[in-house]
Amino acid sequence: MSRNDIPFMTAMETASAIKSGEISPSEAVQTYLDRIDRLDPALRAYITVCREEALGAARQLESDLARGTAKGPLCGVPIAVKDQFWTQDILTTNGSRVYQEFVPSEDATVVARIKQAGGILLGKLNMSELAMGGTQHPPYGTPGNPWDLERSPGESSSGSGVALAAHLCAASLGEDTGGSGRGPAAYCGVVGLRPTFTRVSRHGMTPMCWFMDAAAPMGKTVEDCALILGAIAGYDPKDPYTSRRPVPDYTAGLGREIRGLRVGLIRELHESNDMHPDVKEAIEAALEVFRQQGAEVGEVSIPLIPLAGAIFVGIADTEGAGARDEILRNQPQDLDPASRTRLQSAALVPAKVYNRAAKARVVLRRQFEEALQKVDILVSATAPYPAPKHTDLTAPFESADDVRARFFFRRSYTGCYALAALPAISVPGGFTSPERDAGALPIGLQLGAAPFAEETLLQAAYAYQQATSWHTRRAPGAQG
Repeated sequence: MSRNDIPFMTAMETASAIKSGEISPSEAVQTYLDRIDRLDPALRAYITVCREEALGAARQLESDLARGTAKGPLCGVPIAVKDQFWTQDILTTNGSRVYQEFVPSEDATVVARIKQAGGILLGKLNMSELAMGGTQHPPYGTPGNPWDLERSPGESSSGSGVALAAHLCAASLGEDTGGSGRGPAAYCGVVGLRPTFTRVSRHGMTPMCWFMDAAAPMGKTVEDCALILGAIAGYDPKDPYTSRRPVPDYTAGLGREIRGLRVGLIRELHESNDMHPDVKEAIEAALEVFRQQGAEVGEVSIPLIPLAGAIFVGIADTEGAGARDEILRNQPQDLDPASRTRLQSAALVPAKVYNRAAKARVVLRRQFEEALQKVDILVSATAPYPAPKHTDLTAPFESADDVRARFFFRRSYTGCYALAALPAISVPGGFTSPERDAGALPIGLQLGAAPFAEETLLQAAYAYQQATSWHTRRAPGAQG
């Protein structure tokens, strides 16, 4: 095996090659470090590269392998995590100047479990400030989308998507409050999974909205996300809200046929006139892929879902403002102007508005429950359009309609699953026409399922992935 092949291997392939002795952990780590040195100055995926720590962990693993004591499904896999997760004795900025000197005394539970599974921490990834999205002047640089550096890689787990698409790590861990993992996965052409709320511990994860925050496994393939989820899921006494349900082997069911699986297109998310035509065509083509594999394909209605973006912002931003009250009072000057304005505005939301949003959330969840009695898998686009240009995201709002279109519309696609506490995954689902967008851009296909139905969700996503080739394409920014 050539060393040049290492960055383009999946996490599962990397672990297998290390266990078999085809490559060493040090070779894998050094290869990624060399790519980071070469490509990341333009991409800005990383805030902190854990160079010495990663090489030291690789050498220790080599000793364990020689003694026959090395174990774990992520054996030797170089993994990078969003800088929202605590890392012992390593800077954890949360993408903000407010935390520019914060060095935790312990690892987040998910980071500790990745290490216990044999994974090697490669570095801390760039993100929108405080996991909010909309940062105008990111203090650690603006991450560039490897498919087009002038376009957004998605928010807020920006670096988690960029690093994967540019092959600057074998797998990554993002965080998904309302789509912050699935959105970057869609824009960057990789896979992003939001688990069921309480499936994964949140201890050591700086919060945005406590009852919607979720650690988000991200990978080059569906099986990589299944592998990581299996490593990090399960009850954690440090997070008493985590479920005590047994953690299955999420990789075991991959490859099973999906004949008879009931698949339902969410009508309200597909009928919008504002959806990019290539995105709409890609979702319809995906339904045909499921149909060809024997799935029962139809439509379902979730009437409140077009308002999910507004409901999400009404709840999440208000919760976020409450969690950051001390920062707003004592360090507002350290916040990005957009973050400060958004938090200050959310702090003024009347109780009756928050109460109405909370009630609407319950209604939305009930509508999801009714839809999931009719189907096993829900289908939609992850985002209604491909990655927008950075300048489009930072342009001043021109009207109330502009606010609704830019701030609420796209959030309905992913925020709905967070509001309903359901699992969802984004997988590569096609590309836009090069002529229409001056270069082909990734399209994300989103699948959702019932609570704790990750096995079925991953099975369906894997079946689609194996029937298509979208996940095998390499971004122009990944070359070199």
